[in-house]
Amino acid sequence: MADESAHGFARGLTNYGDFDFSLYLRKSFAASMGYSRELLEKPIIGIANSFSGFNNCHRHFPELLDAVKRGVLLGGGLPVEFPTISLGEIFLAPTSLKFRNLMSMDTEEMIRAQPMDAVVLLGGCDKTVPAQLMGAASADVPAVQLVAGPMMTSRHNAERLGACTDCRRFWGQYRAGKVSDTEISQIEGKLATTAGTCAVMGTASTMACIAEALGMSLPGTAAIPAVHADRLRAGEASGFAAAQMIQHPIRPSQIITKNSVENALRVLLALGGSTNAIIHLTAIAGRLNIRVSLQRLNQLSDTTPVLVNLKPVGSNYMEDFFYAGGMGAVLRELKPLLHLDTMSVTGETLGDRLEIDPSYVDHRIIAKADEPFEPQGGLVALFGNLAPKGAILKRSAADNRLFEREGRAVVFESLADLANRVDDPDLDITEDDFMVLKNAGPKSASGMPEAGYLPIPKKLSAKGVKDIVRISDARMSGTAFGTIVLHVTPEAEAGGTLALVQNGDRIRLSVANKCIDLLVDDDELDRRRSAWVPGVMPLNARRGYDRLYAAEVLQADDGCDFAFLRPVDTESTHP
Repeated sequence: MADESAHGFARGLTNYGDFDFSLYLRKSFAASMGYSRELLEKPIIGIANSFSGFNNCHRHFPELLDAVKRGVLLGGGLPVEFPTISLGEIFLAPTSLKFRNLMSMDTEEMIRAQPMDAVVLLGGCDKTVPAQLMGAASADVPAVQLVAGPMMTSRHNAERLGACTDCRRFWGQYRAGKVSDTEISQIEGKLATTAGTCAVMGTASTMACIAEALGMSLPGTAAIPAVHADRLRAGEASGFAAAQMIQHPIRPSQIITKNSVENALRVLLALGGSTNAIIHLTAIAGRLNIRVSLQRLNQLSDTTPVLVNLKPVGSNYMEDFFYAGGMGAVLRELKPLLHLDTMSVTGETLGDRLEIDPSYVDHRIIAKADEPFEPQGGLVALFGNLAPKGAILKRSAADNRLFEREGRAVVFESLADLANRVDDPDLDITEDDFMVLKNAGPKSASGMPEAGYLPIPKKLSAKGVKDIVRISDARMSGTAFGTIVLHVTPEAEAGGTLALVQNGDRIRLSVANKCIDLLVDDDELDRRRSAWVPGVMPLNARRGYDRLYAAEVLQADDGCDFAFLRPVDTESTHP
């Protein structure tokens, strides 16, 4: 008979109609891998390995994997590695976000289908961590997230370099004619020189910090550099922690709660973290029927200071953050604002963790709460007739001189249109205009790429213009900067107001009032709407995953998850 409380290879037996035979057959095939009889009786800790030759961030995973296995063995379990899809941010077309949900499905189903008592999730590059957390939340098997860790910085002449904020900075200078072909080629080879994720507080590092804030990673592990010996020790400790959950299981649904999600939002705001994290945290929380409200985000943002001086908001790098005190120092400064009863994979509460005396904190990198770098959170949601369900601005990485203004729309109908016309010397644009990109949201052919960082037209950059207001339904890299309004929802391809914007229309932006409005009267908008025709490819012309994606993807305010992957028949809770 099947035993629901079974461990190890006895879990989830293949159904041949005879459970005793199923176990006998499974053990005989497992024995072919050289396991002793003693090991065949051990509980199993799966290790979801997202290593890939198309993922430079993960090139150190073979060594990190060995460390995890050591920890599992120390904890009395049998480590069994299994592969999943990997998402290398800059190696995927049209964009990695399109495949995040596919990786989450792969992760969920392999955790559910294979015999494991707990799992260590080995990820790091931008979309891999949210995909793994989404899958783990849905499978609800005890899980520990272990991240890749950030790259170390490099040098160009006397200047320190780190991917990818410096990539964008130098590319902007190159487009403006201030950096030569020879120099940009030299810089290209110096921006990313070690294993690990981007060296700044981009999406990967933001998600690593959010995983720790949620309680899904071991305390103190988010910021350890990828090539540091402590990263290997974190791997060993993560394997051991997963093995400890065999006897004392703690499921993701006990860790990812309304309160821990709100803690994670506070951390995101204090970090001046990536705008992408809003989409990812919304998707992770949504798997457990927890709704992330953009109105609540604004309430938290108004009362959460920016405490971290890292690029692209500040001037330092992730290795500095690690040595300055890391997430522990940030959480201690935020302590009065946090829910201290939330639980981590260790079984301790956040309050328990913060009772431990802090070590050295470098307040040049991590500010005191009463002396913050910015008094309000790094992100703000905007609403109005242009974005009825919200849009996101990273105000901590923007020019506040552009926060309260009205401008003329210069419209690009698609990414192809943008590429073809942005550097046309005859483009009718001034630094006071608003650049508007349509048809780059989740339902578009481009799948909501990181194209919201619209390039400053050469005719303006050559004059020294470094920032103008840019608006789209796309995303931007967490390493980017500028006065950029993103995730406009509903998107243009879904028939949102953004689809109706025309060249010359006036748009009003007010960060103080958290609004963005198209200044066109309702009758004219109704006329335009009646004439609007969607440009998206119909479902019957698609196949495979592309068809599934097009049919099921939700808007940004639902985390761009798939509708059928969300919980059913339960009421949502709101942080």
